[in-house]
Amino acid sequence: MTEIINPILSGFYPDPTICEANNKFYIVNSSFAYFPGLPIFESDDLCNWKQIGNIIANQKQMTFCNDGISRGLFAPTLRYHNKKFYCICTNVDNGGNFFVTADKPEGPWSNPIWIKNAQGIDPSLFFDDDGTVWYIGTRPNHNGPVRNGDWEIWIQKINIKTGELIGESKSIWNGALRNCIWPEGPHIYKINNKYYLLHAEGGTGPDHAVCIARCNTIDGEWEGKASNPILTHRHLGKTAGIIYVGHGDLVYNDKNNTWWMVCLASRPYGKQNARYCNMGRETFLVPVKWEDEWPVVSWETGLIEQSYYLDGRINKGKVEKEPLFTDYDNFDEDTLRDYWVSIGVIDSKIINTTDRKGFLRLYSANNINELGERSILLRRQTSFSYIAEASIDFDFRNDNDRGGLICFQNEFYNYKMQVIRKNSQNFVQLIKNEKNCSEVVIEDKIEDKSQLSIKLKVIAEKQNIRFYYSLNEKETLLCDNIDGSILSIEKAGGFVGSLIGVYCESDKKDFFIDVDWFKYNDVSKDWINHG
Repeated sequence: MTEIINPILSGFYPDPTICEANNKFYIVNSSFAYFPGLPIFESDDLCNWKQIGNIIANQKQMTFCNDGISRGLFAPTLRYHNKKFYCICTNVDNGGNFFVTADKPEGPWSNPIWIKNAQGIDPSLFFDDDGTVWYIGTRPNHNGPVRNGDWEIWIQKINIKTGELIGESKSIWNGALRNCIWPEGPHIYKINNKYYLLHAEGGTGPDHAVCIARCNTIDGEWEGKASNPILTHRHLGKTAGIIYVGHGDLVYNDKNNTWWMVCLASRPYGKQNARYCNMGRETFLVPVKWEDEWPVVSWETGLIEQSYYLDGRINKGKVEKEPLFTDYDNFDEDTLRDYWVSIGVIDSKIINTTDRKGFLRLYSANNINELGERSILLRRQTSFSYIAEASIDFDFRNDNDRGGLICFQNEFYNYKMQVIRKNSQNFVQLIKNEKNCSEVVIEDKIEDKSQLSIKLKVIAEKQNIRFYYSLNEKETLLCDNIDGSILSIEKAGGFVGSLIGVYCESDKKDFFIDVDWFKYNDVSKDWINHG
């Protein structure tokens, strides 16, 4: 593929940050309470991206077992300076702002260096020409907020070896528009001897936008671009195919002398007037050119387009899409693939591929809607429609042993297709969890063996979901016409998108399931959906 095709990272990959190093490009995204955290992607050409690891990848760095799904790690910034990578981020409930370092982008990454007295969230780093390193963040208005979201962007010098803030902090910007809310995600760049501040504002919902300011000195008087915001879709209304556009970061491609900006946005889908964003916020890439010392984004239309040539022009011809994504994991490796995540932590005593070779073993732990360690393994939904299926071995020991497939938005909004032992009998159930209500939608009684091999499958056709199970090579429809919209950010709230995977629960701790294989494939690669 030699053109940019959006989204460049499909599925729940919000708050993108980008940098260039050694003729390659790297993106990192927020991961909230999922572990491993802060996925990192690499590209030679800005067109083709592959995940090369996760920055928070071991328990010694941090875990998130006692955090809600939309807590944990907020809005990282990735930078490369003097042959070293820096990733700065916020652990919103446990420690605050920190950074980690690595000599290679795939790691290993250091333990966190915590930054004391760094109020607020969304930290960034700027390495100035004179050797000064600046911390940039966002915090409540230092004069006292007068409305919800009345925050400010501030700077302070930082010792990049120790994480100690130096001198006094200074508020430099309260947002581009009058009485704006949530000026956040700030990044500073020095371009042609001027300092530029790129940031988001308007909140991460329908009014989200990217804005720009500039200054001759980093601690001087900043001026905003008169035509701010420089990128938004908020003026397109509720029928737009791409919404919630914001949270950008700039990068220069010296291979063809072009500038680009990554940003987040969401793609609603479903029936007309009932479209929802199940995949959450995804990563997009748009071209930037400079006029009168100001950036102009996606200059032909001012919007995020599906495809661009590498010179920044819109590809108005037929977009040659890649083949539909398919992934099959038979768990033959001793380590999990980089895209798998769990809630809070992955403890090898609970989740591993070594206790039974060629299988993923999940030991029962806390219930999914409880804090603490949970036995669940997930991958992101990456298209409007998909098929996910798994072959699972059960060895029942107690009543209420259970496990199976899960379509997961958060702890309180999900669908579980589970095999459960009740009164020494086996059942396949569909459990709907919405808000604080758990409902058995349907159940089928199946054979009463204590040892059982079964295939479970979910087919999502936009917001319509069907569930199947197979025993002895005979496939049975458990139920259809299930509403997928409860897996959206609009209904579930929070900052994450929908994931699919497997889980194990029991009232006892001696139960486990073995997953022989897990298959996921996109059924649709539609660019946008208008219902």
